Amino acid sequence: MEIINEAELKKKLELKRPLRVKLGVDPTSPDLHLGHTVVLKKLRDFQDLGHKIILIIGDFTARIGDPSGRDRTRPVISEEVILANAKTYQQQVAKILDISKLG
Repeated sequence: MEIINEAELKKKLELKRPLRVKLGVDPTSPDLHLGHTVVLKKLRDFQDLGHKIILIIGDFTARIGDPSGRDRTRPVISEEVILANAKTYQQQVAKILDISKLG
């Protein structure tokens, strides 16, 4: 994972070429939460400016559970549920991003 700070972002934008901006989410529930909206709206801003958006709906954390254990470990969920959740994520993301332009 690479996180670009503001100064580095400015340098990249000065090159006048499209950036690839990536977001990864784990389909551990059927619904994205409100916090995702902030990031998705910013991705849409980049998309509207001609940058390439890559949305990764990963399944690894959903398959193994979340071992970070804030209060308790998130349970492992079945592949069927993971795929159903991923499909709802795609539908929800389409309300903010132009999915025809996703990489």
